[in-house]
Amino acid sequence: VQLQASGGGLVQAGGSLRLSCAASGRIFSINTMGWYRQAPGKQRELVVVISSGGTATSADSVKGRFTISRDNSKNSVYLQMNGLKPDDTAVYYCNADVKSGIATRARNYWGEGTQVTVSS
Repeated sequence: VQLQASGGGLVQAGGSLRLSCAASGRIFSINTMGWYRQAPGKQRELVVVISSGGTATSADSVKGRFTISRDNSKNSVYLQMNGLKPDDTAVYYCNADVKSGIATRARNYWGEGTQVTVSS
């Protein structure tokens, strides 16, 4: 299973970006999908994740600004980021719990990450 993320870039404070992540490979079903981020010198942290049923869990720092969505038919998850701040600068990683078969346990996968830079 591979996770391919796209959509990062450089934006001014107050701007918007949309990240996309598509899972490919041997996929029977995907449970939770979402986004984490890691800023220089800091630990990787949860941004927002969404369950297969559509329930989202997000960090307090992004509530009201970031919106997650998913398209189960495309094995994809999206992150709309509005009102970006310099503190949002980080590498953003896609993450997913994937079952590869009906009788297999879900495994956790990470994408390679996409850089988001917010200038002040």
